[in-house]
Amino acid sequence: MRRRILLLEDDITLNETIVEYLQESNFDVLSFYDGEDAYEKIYEEKFDLLLLDVNVPSLNGFEILKNLRIDNINTPVIFITSLNSMDSFEKGFNLGCDDYIRKPFELKELLIRIESILKRGYFHNKDTKVNIIDNIYFDASSNLLFKDDEQVKLNNKETKLLKLFLQNKEQMLSHEIIYENVWDYGEESSDDSLRTYIKNLRKILGKERIISVKKLGYRFTTE
Repeated sequence: MRRRILLLEDDITLNETIVEYLQESNFDVLSFYDGEDAYEKIYEEKFDLLLLDVNVPSLNGFEILKNLRIDNINTPVIFITSLNSMDSFEKGFNLGCDDYIRKPFELKELLIRIESILKRGYFHNKDTKVNIIDNIYFDASSNLLFKDDEQVKLNNKETKLLKLFLQNKEQMLSHEIIYENVWDYGEESSDDSLRTYIKNLRKILGKERIISVKKLGYRFTTE
C-alpha cells in the first residue's frame, strides 16, 4: 500500500526533484506550485501527509494549515521553507504542523522525517474515541483499548497493530506494510510474533474482525 503525499512547492526544480525522489521511495506524490490549487485538492482527496512550502502564490502554507485545522482536518503536515526565523518556526508549530524543515535540506533527511511521522499514525478528526463494536472502543489520544468501559491491556506492538488496522479498515495490509509500521527501525520482524499479536487481538475483538488473506496479509473489518 503506497502512501499518498501532496507537495506544494513553487520552485519548479525542487518540486520535480522531491517528486522523483519520493516516487522512487515508494510514495504516490501529487504536486502543486500554487497554494489555492493545492488547498482545493486537499478537500477533494485523501492524503497521508502534506508537504507545504510557505511562500507560494495565491494562498501561503501557513494560511492553508490554519484553515485545515479549523475544519478539523488533521492530516500530518511538514513545512519545507526557506524561512529561518524562530518566529516562523514557532508560528508553524502553533498552527499545528508536525515538523518543520529548513531549506536547503538533504532529500534523505526529508524522507526520514516523513517516515517517522507516518509511523506514529493519526486519525482524521479530533474525536479520538474510535468505536470498534458496540462495547469496545479505542482511545487514540491515550492509545488505550476499552471493553465494557474497562481498559484492556495491550503491549506496544499490539497497540500499533490495532491503530494501523483502524486507520485502514477494509483494506488488505501486506505483511511488509505491517512490519514497516509496527516494528521500529532496526528491529528484526517476526512472522511468529505477528501471528501471536493477531491471535491476541482476535481474542478481544472477535476472530471475524481480522481476516487472513492467504500468503498476502490481513484485513480488518467492523462488519
